[in-house]
Amino acid sequence: MDIGKVPENILKRSVFKYLHHHRKEVLIHPGIGEDCCAVEAGSGEIMVFSTDPVTGAEKGAGRIAVHINANDIASSGAEPVGILASIIMPPDASEASLKEIMKEISQACDELGIEVMGGHTEVSDIVKRTVINITCAGKVRKGHFIPAGGLSEGDDIVMTKWAGLEGTSIIAESKAEILQETLPKVLVETAASFKEYLSIVPEARIAAANGATAMHDVTEGGIFGALWEMGEASGTGITACLHKIPVRQETIEVCEVFNINPYMLISSGSLLIGCPNGNQLVEELSMNGIPAAVIGRAVNGNARVVTSGGETRYLGPAASDELYKVV
Repeated sequence: MDIGKVPENILKRSVFKYLHHHRKEVLIHPGIGEDCCAVEAGSGEIMVFSTDPVTGAEKGAGRIAVHINANDIASSGAEPVGILASIIMPPDASEASLKEIMKEISQACDELGIEVMGGHTEVSDIVKRTVINITCAGKVRKGHFIPAGGLSEGDDIVMTKWAGLEGTSIIAESKAEILQETLPKVLVETAASFKEYLSIVPEARIAAANGATAMHDVTEGGIFGALWEMGEASGTGITACLHKIPVRQETIEVCEVFNINPYMLISSGSLLIGCPNGNQLVEELSMNGIPAAVIGRAVNGNARVVTSGGETRYLGPAASDELYKVV
């Protein structure tokens, strides 16, 4: 299989097929585009859980691992509470590198106001480089959970920040010397600084309070993959306009050096939001210092397309992320 997310057809026949639902407390089950599960906890509250590893980044991996999991929780309308961290390191790893990872994890948790509740650390010759897996737990009041698959026909689709954020940051840090052969040093440094935008917790909170019907953070497969996943989870079609998808010039320059597509590049830090009045939500986000744009809408049918001029691109399940062509 290709590096990256396991394809949808394999997930359906080799993963989801073997999952059985035995507990009535489990409210949200595994599915395409759904990054969280939800469990009824009593007293009018729902506990929300998500888990994801970091495998494509080395510098700043601890920080990234916390944010991508807290993002999943926040994109369900829930409040992140804490994490469990599993760190598996190769035999040639040093204690100093473990200390650095834990410092990054701790700092990211402090920024979000959440706790490291436990975890596991191990050295194993089964891995070539360190693998960090985080499980994040959150809570939300019953009736306020927002699924990725909540789109209805006619909903606007709002995108926050810019396409390719996380991937740009990872490439700019890990391939700085190569990039600086053709790009100004200041541009490469700015691209690397995009890691400061990785959290979508603030915009998810604002969207949840302003009528969001669906939310999905943009991770592997980039904005094209996320649009398809949101439509698939919702059972709707999607029409988006390429020129309305925000992307930073630094991302375009970095992607041109390595001949990769910025719209298919991992984009943690960007959130897709379905809502009845996208322009109103964009104004609310803007007043809170969060750039956003209406990039499309949910439509009847199953086609998910991106238009550009007179051309139409039909989207499908995300293939291997563009990041893996570089790192």
